Amino acid sequence: MKEITDLLASSNHTIIYTGAGMSTQSGLPDFRSKSRGLWEKFNPEELANVKALNNNQEEFTDFYRHRLSEVTQYQPHKGHKILATWENEGLIKGIITQNVDGFHHDAGSKNVMELHGTFRKFHCQECQNDHSREAYLEGDVTCHSCGGIIRPGIVLFGESLPQDVFLRASQETLKADLFIVLGSSLSVTPANMFPLEARENGAKLVIINREPTQFDMYADYVVQDRNIKEVLIEMDQLRE
Repeated sequence: MKEITDLLASSNHTIIYTGAGMSTQSGLPDFRSKSRGLWEKFNPEELANVKALNNNQEEFTDFYRHRLSEVTQYQPHKGHKILATWENEGLIKGIITQNVDGFHHDAGSKNVMELHGTFRKFHCQECQNDHSREAYLEGDVTCHSCGGIIRPGIVLFGESLPQDVFLRASQETLKADLFIVLGSSLSVTPANMFPLEARENGAKLVIINREPTQFDMYADYVVQDRNIKEVLIEMDQLRE
């Protein structure tokens, strides 16, 4: 960890890439975990897609109100706040994340690229007008302007990733001289392209994830079987 921390201190443009392993440290259950209550009431594989939005709107809305109520029960952990502090100090330049919970923003990070959208924003599917997250949670799920269905600002299965965010992430990746992956299996395409892009462009690549990933062979440092929050706390202490 000391060598990784020294790399962080000496780099000019560090980019952090976070996945589900970052959020689960806050207590938020993994979306795909069948051991949670969500699977008892809904089948996420059927409802987290654009077909459900268009053809099964009532159950789609019930599902996402339930998911939102889950997200609002949790908050950023110390690791999120450490990353925000590092950005404020200029130690890191940005965060690319697969997570939709908005915890990086909530912790104070500014340059956050949310590849799969965010639960912090809601809008009308028809007219695109913004809608209050609090109102959605309370059951206000129909647009007052056009009568369309209100939906979360996340990318559903069957939809394209937001191109503006994807472009920003690609630009930041190509600037990176150090690219650190935190808590991602790197199994979801095309979001998993960024670590390899950074490595091929000459950046040092660090992968910190509880389980092995398919890209470990390309990394300069691999850390496994570690709690992400504890890793960030340890790195922050090593800087002092």
